[in-house]
Amino acid sequence: MARSGPSGAEATWPGRRLGLPREGSRSVARTGRRLAGVAVDWALALLVSRALLGGDPWATLGVFALLHAVGVGTVGGSPGHLLLRVRVLRVDGAWPGPWRAVVRTLLLCLVIPAAIWDADQRGMHDRLAGTVVVRR
Repeated sequence: MARSGPSGAEATWPGRRLGLPREGSRSVARTGRRLAGVAVDWALALLVSRALLGGDPWATLGVFALLHAVGVGTVGGSPGHLLLRVRVLRVDGAWPGPWRAVVRTLLLCLVIPAAIWDADQRGMHDRLAGTVVVRR
């Protein structure tokens, strides 16, 4: 007996379990955009660190963290996020607010939590902060 309807791979997509659309606005931002956003933020942090703080690696990380925490907590994304048309939201669709932004940023700076992803393409830093990165 043949089954009708989509197969398991066709019936699911990143964000489906969170109630997010498959594509378009508010769908889970894909890896390329997210990595490009981090690269933009790191380059900006490196420029600021070299210009104002002598280029010390810890200073660069601090500037990077500040860009992320302030950006995500106030406008829903870092400069790299905004440039690449993605934003960070709480899983329920609301703005993340300051404490989620700080938790998410600290875990992002540790790198490993951000490198461990679930089926919804959320890093452990997003899961622990209760956030998701979506397309604008």
